[in-house]
Amino acid sequence: MRNNEKRSRSALKTITWRITGTLDTFLISYLLTLSIKIAVGIGSIEVFTKIILYYFHERAWEKVSWGKY
Repeated sequence: MRNNEKRSRSALKTITWRITGTLDTFLISYLLTLSIKIAVGIGSIEVFTKIILYYFHERAWEKVSWGKY
């Protein structure tokens, strides 16, 4: 049995995971700097770069058959 996943599903998983990840980044940045402005800046930049990276990472793993039933 092959686990196929539509691109739209990968994209939605990417977005929901990035929301979680960005909130985490924002919180850590705020705790380290005690600056909301810096924390928002860091979170704003990383949300876009990591959405792109995660999407391609997810699609690449879909092509790997190792560990699938």
